[in-house]
Amino acid sequence: MFDLSSQLATRKDVGLYRNRMTSNSPQGVQVVIDGREYLSFCSNDYLGLATHPELIHAMSECAGNWGVGAGASHLLGGHSEPHEELEQALSVFMDSERVLLFSTGYMANLAVLSSLVGHGDVVHQDRLNHASLIDGAVLSRARLQRYPHADMNVLAKQLERHKSGRQIVASDGVFSMDGDQAPLTEILELCRQNDKLCYIDDAHGFAVLGEQGRGIVDSIETRSKDYSDGHLLLMCTLGKALGSFGAFVAGSEEMIETLIQQGRSYIYTTALPPAVAAASYAALKVMMMEGWRREKLSSLVEYFRTGCQQRGIPLLESATPIQPVMIGDNDRAIAVAETLKQQGLLVFAIRSPTVMAGSERLRITLSATHEEEDIDVLLDALANALEDGGSA
Repeated sequence: MFDLSSQLATRKDVGLYRNRMTSNSPQGVQVVIDGREYLSFCSNDYLGLATHPELIHAMSECAGNWGVGAGASHLLGGHSEPHEELEQALSVFMDSERVLLFSTGYMANLAVLSSLVGHGDVVHQDRLNHASLIDGAVLSRARLQRYPHADMNVLAKQLERHKSGRQIVASDGVFSMDGDQAPLTEILELCRQNDKLCYIDDAHGFAVLGEQGRGIVDSIETRSKDYSDGHLLLMCTLGKALGSFGAFVAGSEEMIETLIQQGRSYIYTTALPPAVAAASYAALKVMMMEGWRREKLSSLVEYFRTGCQQRGIPLLESATPIQPVMIGDNDRAIAVAETLKQQGLLVFAIRSPTVMAGSERLRITLSATHEEEDIDVLLDALANALEDGGSA
């Protein structure tokens, strides 16, 4: 009925086949994968909170009191006190009128875009946006207009051309494959001028960027007003820098209530386990108290970039923990990653079509739990592997 075997074989032939590995250890700088120990540079646990004792204690204690599962969707009895406490705390922290929890960032993006726009409306998106933003726009049935990466001139012309219907400008805050940041100030100003909604997916910026860890929105001064007047809506995930799981959307009371009433990926799914919400609340408090984690992470990013410059390792411009080493070829990217793996370093190759052909790369991510000595090991191995062309 379906010729899946030949389709899978073709993926293998062109170097696009994906393989899972089984972790035998918790997240950390040192991990065990398929029975072998590696120095890891591929985790999104940017602040090293996934194994923090406070999170473990909060989750364990809450599971003892509330059980394992929420048992139902938020609207059918699954919304518990731990969920409510987390939403209230996040709303205060983000200086927004209200916050709504989601099971994943992907589900949040689907809910936002499919709830707020539809046929006859327009969604403007950066060409390098995450797949979930693209899928949300397609699901909404609105017209999808993509602009060249961070090109505000093209975006301004698009907004000028489309006068009728609702319009949303949607962008990653930190781009997950490039590590650079969206020009939020400029995007938001265009949305203010044209009375449009700016929707930011800050999955990789939340808890990492900003003096307090609020993410990319710390770069704007009128955050509270922008939420309340309907010009700004923000999505952040809890499973990356906070080391837990789930996501939230921050916005105005009206926006959040609309998502509760119309967001299908919110309405028709079981709520997060209460214990996960409790762990996220604990993570939020640890992140706020231990600002040294962001400071150390920032210094490690600078240390890595300086080391790459000294060794002639090609990087994209990024001040975030996502550091892409440009390779430019699928086979070579795989070969370099495999060479590093054989030396006990876990780094993944990112291939087309995930990134554009010719921009294949290694996606290196740093954590506050790394030390400079770990980065030195990576830098030396990486320079040698690139010089050898990735040969074992």
